[in-house]
Amino acid sequence: MSDPREPILEVRDLVKHFPLTQGILFRRQIGAVKAVDGVSLRLYPGETLGVVGESGCGKSTVAKLLMNLERPTSGAIMYKGEDISKLSGRALRAVRRNIQMVFQDPYTSLNPRMTVGDIIGEPFLIHPEVAPKGERRKRVRELLDVVGLNPEYINRYPHQFSGGQRQRIGIARGLALNPEIIVADEPVSALDVSVQAQVINLMERLQNEFNLSYMFIAHDLSIVRHISDRVGVMYLGRVVEIGTEEEIYRYPTHPYTQALLSAVPVPDPVASERRERIILAGDVPSPANPPSGCHFRTRCWKAQPLCAEVDPELVVPGHLREAGLPVAHPSACHFAGQKPEVTAG
Repeated sequence: MSDPREPILEVRDLVKHFPLTQGILFRRQIGAVKAVDGVSLRLYPGETLGVVGESGCGKSTVAKLLMNLERPTSGAIMYKGEDISKLSGRALRAVRRNIQMVFQDPYTSLNPRMTVGDIIGEPFLIHPEVAPKGERRKRVRELLDVVGLNPEYINRYPHQFSGGQRQRIGIARGLALNPEIIVADEPVSALDVSVQAQVINLMERLQNEFNLSYMFIAHDLSIVRHISDRVGVMYLGRVVEIGTEEEIYRYPTHPYTQALLSAVPVPDPVASERRERIILAGDVPSPANPPSGCHFRTRCWKAQPLCAEVDPELVVPGHLREAGLPVAHPSACHFAGQKPEVTAG
């Protein structure tokens, strides 16, 4: 069933290929790394869309494309109906005010030579209309308070803070321009487990308070489940399954999603012993030379000759849709919904 809401951000058939070249004096292209290979996603106002997958699947490249830190090879990034992937100059700066980013590493994403006040207030130099010069320190103090830090820390430097506090500073910087969308690229992966929970709870509170929309990128499925309304699963530059949090975690239909979820630790030792673990065969193929047809087929226990010949579309599988089952959500698999009879490996 299609969503009647209008997306605030929509990615259409997004592609990013990095050329592989050879030679020193006369360089020639010999191939391409297909980091993002036809990704389509929708983000709706006030929701959190989680994007998960193994390292190297293209999640962070998608984030960079959304922020125009990389230019797409093809495809479109629609913000309120306008393709922002081709913008530059003033038009791009205007859009960036509404789409901000929180980075993965709180230790390297903050300039060690700048005070906290200068770091959080730096966006006002580019967008002075948000906070006139005489009001900037007041605004920075307000932002520190919003993210749970003492406003008196305004003159301290990043090395005087813990990892969790630094990430709160990064979040405050992201909030400075009153954005509508925040792209969070692995925002808690570098933090201790207890601190992760604090930062996630803070992000949820801020989302409700400021009506933010999050694109939350992570490899930890338990964290994504806690914060996300919908979840997209990526493999080798493509989205292979997408649905609501309940659909993905209770009724996974793509074999890759099933394998990922089987590896998530559960607190109940009895349930953990009884649960079947799916061990995938082989290594992740190179994005410079992905398999024909379904990219996942070389590691999949369901693979048939059809999988090597026909690339499955990301659609609601017909047999599941006709059955009216709760598992009926988009999945890029010819045999979606079938669980393994034996452990693969």
